[in-house]
Amino acid sequence: MPDLTPRAIVKDLDRYIVGQQAAKKAVAIALSNRERRRKLPVEMRHEVLPKNILMIGPTGVGKTEVARRLAAMIKAPFVKVEATKFTEVGYVGRDVETIIHDVVEASINKVYQDNLEEIKGKAESLATERIIGYLCHQLGQERGKRVTKKEQQVLGRAAKAAKRTPVCAAHESTRALTRERVSRLLRNHQLEEQVIEIEVGSDVEVPDSLIESHLGMDLENHGLFDDCYRSVISHVGQRKRKVPVKEARRILTMDEASKLLDFEQVIECAINGAEEEAVVFIDEIDKLCGPKVDIGRDISGEGVQRDLLPLLEGTTVMARYGPIKTEHILFIAAGTFSQSKPSDLIPELQGRFPLRVEFDTLTQQDLERILVEPHNSLTKQYQALLATEAVDLQFTEDGIREMARFALLMNERVENIGARRLFTIMEKLLEDVSFTASERRGEKVVVDANYVGRQVGGLIKDDNLSRYIL
Repeated sequence: MPDLTPRAIVKDLDRYIVGQQAAKKAVAIALSNRERRRKLPVEMRHEVLPKNILMIGPTGVGKTEVARRLAAMIKAPFVKVEATKFTEVGYVGRDVETIIHDVVEASINKVYQDNLEEIKGKAESLATERIIGYLCHQLGQERGKRVTKKEQQVLGRAAKAAKRTPVCAAHESTRALTRERVSRLLRNHQLEEQVIEIEVGSDVEVPDSLIESHLGMDLENHGLFDDCYRSVISHVGQRKRKVPVKEARRILTMDEASKLLDFEQVIECAINGAEEEAVVFIDEIDKLCGPKVDIGRDISGEGVQRDLLPLLEGTTVMARYGPIKTEHILFIAAGTFSQSKPSDLIPELQGRFPLRVEFDTLTQQDLERILVEPHNSLTKQYQALLATEAVDLQFTEDGIREMARFALLMNERVENIGARRLFTIMEKLLEDVSFTASERRGEKVVVDANYVGRQVGGLIKDDNLSRYIL
């Protein structure tokens, strides 16, 4: 967003999150202050620290969504962690410093993706040229470099005009004709299954430290940045491969991208982005307020809180790619605090979250708005999904009202999971339609109050059944 004012931030959040205006206003101010900090002189910029935020409210009211949308708005690296997953230093389990490692990985993936978009066109063009070269070489070998009698006559006249020998002219013209023919077939996707022999990774320069660090990682779970490394590392010591053209296009595009990218610059930019722009969302922080353990392990209480303190107040963490400073990372913590209260956190941790925002419990009117107003509302999602099967799904006002009423009733009767209850209601409501969608092409399905009552009304009345299904 070019104009990152608090009002503009709240307006953008309104597209995805219903209500919670006080919370939106607080986080919008915090985010705007980060942008204002960028305009300060260097010496003062370093002194202005982010105002970490503590979100308080029941589950399913939008706490995680607010944090996620904030990060997406400024295109910042975003990491969501659960406080209960960590253990005190010295015990088996996740160390809180792994949060920073995750932030750096997220930042690297983001920077790599941005850079890849810039060079994607050039990398694809270079890959295509290489494929044409491989195909022409293969075609030349199959033809035995023979030229027909008619081609010899044409090439002889061309050679005479150019004052070159027919042999030289034949070689150059045949090569040109072959490349043009192959290029045309390639553009028309007529050679996709043709098997060719390619060379990959012969002259790619990647920092040794990066290759070593990625060799020991699960490359399937680290995004686009590792796609490039997977292409490079998988071909170390394996210069040639035989693959179909469609597979060669993907491999060679990544190979060319790895040559065009400066990985040292990618990592330097990513580290700077992680230090200056990253947003870390710590969920279930209220679960750390359990009773203090005087004997034995304190794996999810005060010990973890004390381990979090250095990250929040600013420290340097030695990550895989070098030292990472945490003083300007924005931390957003959230919890229901149904069994405890924020004052149960240790005083030092409370002081690291100067901004506290309280989320309101959702009413029936809120649930009705959540079903239809957000840019990615559930009703719009299901309408789009069933439209792929040519089923016209429509929701009436009384149908929306009935769904919201049932969701609120179940939240009051069983466990209050907020707007997440709408997922279970909607899925059960449209179960039959989704199952038979391919047989209903061209049909119109209207979800009104009667339809909702028939599909889920009986479950609501049966307490025992509703506890398991809804």
